[in-house]
Formats: sequence, structure tokens, C-alpha cells
Amino acid sequence: MKSIPIKEYSVFFNAEIYQHINTYISDKSPSKIVILTDNNTEKQCLPIFLSKLECTCSILHYSIPAGETNKNIPTCIKLWQYLSENRIERSAVFLNLGGGVVTDLGGFVASTFLRGVPFIHIPTTLLSMVDASIGGKTGVDLGVLKNQIGVIQTPKMVLIDPLFLLTLPERELHAGIAEMLKHGLIHSKTYWLKLTSKKIIPKSNLDALIWESVKIKNEIVEQDPYEKGLRKILNFGHTLGHAIESYFLSSTKKEPLLHGEAIAIGMLLSGYLSREILGFPDNDLKKMISVYKNYFQKVSIDNKDIASIIEYLQFDKKNRNNRTPFVLLLEIGVPKMNCMVSNDLIYEAFGFYQDSFKRNSS
Repeated sequence: MKSIPIKEYSVFFNAEIYQHINTYISDKSPSKIVILTDNNTEKQCLPIFLSKLECTCSILHYSIPAGETNKNIPTCIKLWQYLSENRIERSAVFLNLGGGVVTDLGGFVASTFLRGVPFIHIPTTLLSMVDASIGGKTGVDLGVLKNQIGVIQTPKMVLIDPLFLLTLPERELHAGIAEMLKHGLIHSKTYWLKLTSKKIIPKSNLDALIWESVKIKNEIVEQDPYEKGLRKILNFGHTLGHAIESYFLSSTKKEPLLHGEAIAIGMLLSGYLSREILGFPDNDLKKMISVYKNYFQKVSIDNKDIASIIEYLQFDKKNRNNRTPFVLLLEIGVPKMNCMVSNDLIYEAFGFYQDSFKRNSS
């Protein structure tokens, strides 16, 4: 599959990724290679990757516990200490082999250690392939508050091998599909129709659809790498989605949601807000509901939950003068930024979400 060139790096696909990583190592002769995994990718993906890596220099491996709850400063401190104890120099290279937690945290640690060690992303989840590893955002959570600490720093390359997806449970795959659906909704009706032409995306179609999703995100990021304007459209569904994710992480009575699961709810809520505020077509909103039901179960959210979720909006990184701007849709592929939404309408949107499971929607 054809690589996607980005201003400061490239995204490579399938078997050719090993040629590119080996060429990089041969050309740069890094003093050491540090591979970051979580305890899942250590078992499922690291042996595959190491078997194809050609290297004569020292390779160090560090594994973190899997899960969003470990994407924090204490984990970074342990990793920084490990790098210092092992005399990692700027001439080393950091390889982040894992999902969004690994690429976000690994990119942040590499960018800040010794004021910057080069790093390469090898995403192993669908969500990381189409979203987290693309665009240069790195960072960690502050408590349950999503991505409050971080920097924008591009990797040397991103290497996408969809064969790693064979190691994923269905729930993780579906979480990644949520971000792909977002790319269609904010950028391309044609892509949206490709994604939704069948009830469930056939796995045989994933390679081409991943490539297209990466291309869409890259086109947006290249025009606005530091999120001053256009890049904000990638936050469709994320304003409430991040608040939902944070609330479910903090609650002792709720099972934590995967990032993509929370974002999928956020997109439905934003679809309702788009209809009420901008006149987004009702038939398209019904289609969004139908697609959601193909991949996700209803999540129970009551009024007390909603009040807490709204409280989390105050920590949204896009806030200005204590107001939270939303990205909404005029139509599929036509987003509108900086939409202000009342709390009353947010409650209505959650009511619509709950009611959507009491009737058939198509």
C-alpha cells in the first residue's frame, strides 16, 4: 500500500514497514533502541516485531500496565528514571509499540527526556492506527482529566501493520471504528458511505479504509498542525466524549469505557445538538444511531451522571473564557466549529440518546 508523506515524516503500511525501520536503524546507527510496550503488546506483538528487526545495537524493553489509568505522570517518572539509569542518550531511538496509551505516553516521554529523543510509532490498535499515532500529539492524563499534560512533537515515522489487529478483541476493533466514522462525518460523505455500506465493516476491507482514514486526518493536520483553527474539527464528539470518559474513569459505580466507546456516544450527542442548532438532517441522525447500534451497546447514563459529566466540561482544553465550544455538523462532511451549547440542550441530547434504544431507528 502506498505510503503517506507528511511534512516532517511519513506513514508506511503493511510488510514494507520493516524495510523502513531497518533502513532507518542502519542509516542513523542509534546508540540504543528503547522499545515501549504495555503488558498486552509485550506478549502479542513484541515477538513478531523483534523477529523482523535487524539491529546490532543494544535493545532495551520497557513495559507498562495496559489501560488508560496508567497514562499518567507517575508512569512517566518511572520511565524517565529507567532511561536515566540505562544512560539513554539523544542518539538513541524510542519505539512505541502499542495502542493510543503507549504512543501518547511514549511520545511525550521521548519528547521531554534530554529535551528530545527521536521516536517512532508502531501502532497496534485500530484506534491508534487511524488517530492517536497520527498528527504529533503526545501527552498524559492528569488524574482522570484527559490529555491535560503534553506537547506536539512529530515522530520520525509511523509504521502501520494491520496484521497486529488480529491480536485485538472485537471490542477494541469497534472502538477504533468510532474514530474512522468520525473522519467520514467531519470530512467526507463518500468515506462515510463506504464505512456504512454494510452493517459491519468486513475485515478484508480494513486495510484500504485505514489508509483513507490516515489520509483524511493528515490532510487536516497539515493545514493546522497546532490546532489553531481547522484541526479543531477533529474534536467532533470529543467534547462530551472526553467528559464521559473521564467521569466513567472516576466513578466507583461505573465500568470504564474505552476511548472510542465514549467518543461514539459523544458523536451521537453531537449529532442531536447539530440537528437542534444547525438543522442537521434528521435522516442522517437516524443513520448515525443505526450505525452506532451495529458496534456498541447502550450505556446507562442518568441525570446525576449528566450533571457530573457537564462539570468535567470545564477542563476541556479548548475552553475560552470558561465557555466550551462544540464542533457540530451542518451536514455529513460539513462541520461547524465554535458552536455554543446550553446545559439544558445537553440534557436533552442525553435524553435523546437513552430514548433511541426504546424504539427502532434506521
